[in-house]
Amino acid sequence: MAIDYDDMMQSGATGLVSSYDEKDVMLYALGVGFMRDPLDQNELPFVYENALKVVPSFASVIARGEAPPEQQRMPQKSSINFMMLVDGERRITFHKPLPIRAKLISDERMIGLYDKGEGKGAVMVQEREVREKSSGDKLCTITASYFLRGDGGFGGPAGGQPEPHAIPDRAPDLIKECDTRPDQAFLYALSGDRNPLHRDPAVAKMVGFPRPILHGLCSYGTACRAILSTVGEYKPERIRQFDVRFSKPVFPGETIVTEIWDDGGMISFRARVKERDGVVVLNNGLCRLAD
Repeated sequence: MAIDYDDMMQSGATGLVSSYDEKDVMLYALGVGFMRDPLDQNELPFVYENALKVVPSFASVIARGEAPPEQQRMPQKSSINFMMLVDGERRITFHKPLPIRAKLISDERMIGLYDKGEGKGAVMVQEREVREKSSGDKLCTITASYFLRGDGGFGGPAGGQPEPHAIPDRAPDLIKECDTRPDQAFLYALSGDRNPLHRDPAVAKMVGFPRPILHGLCSYGTACRAILSTVGEYKPERIRQFDVRFSKPVFPGETIVTEIWDDGGMISFRARVKERDGVVVLNNGLCRLAD
């Protein structure tokens, strides 16, 4: 069954209920590389319940909930090859800092579906609004695009995607290196993404990779760690928006080198892998900082 454009564009859900607590917050921080140095006093508050802080990119994993059947619009005439799906872009806009624990309610809708052609894949874009269940206050809005490597050629529109943020044409103002562990995908998977592509060598080879790749959102969280630990001054409440385009996969154990351009409250960034001649793995990054 191929993609039916009209059918997919009508899909979505309201009333997705989920929750998280301090344990989830700390596990996520460990999963994106915090506390490699167990004596680091700046990173300790992100993994320790005493005066706990929340890594802003934790928002990318908090809203995995289920809606009542009557509030879901599932595709009826379409199917996606989920084994060939990889992250394309992510934008999170923060309306208020994330609390250390919360019960959530979210609404999700499809906002774009672009056909790159037969054998070239497709791009699917979804938007999710996340609110605190008790107060109804908006916490964040997440716009996520996915590259559907096996689903091109369905006859949908080819153009209309927004242009990515442009990286400044000058040397970066600072550079931050963050290592990843060979077993990091197993730890990160405990924050919710159990896709076997990231842990099972046989599955990785079946879909065209020589070995399991790191979750794109783990690389995203590692870049957030790099921004937070430098221009963000370890103050998560300063991060108001965090965008990135996923350009190449990272293999667990590689070093992510984040290049940072500081233009006041607008931070541009991209990330390379040190062990593969600086191949760009995250691009067109934009972080908006509050004073």
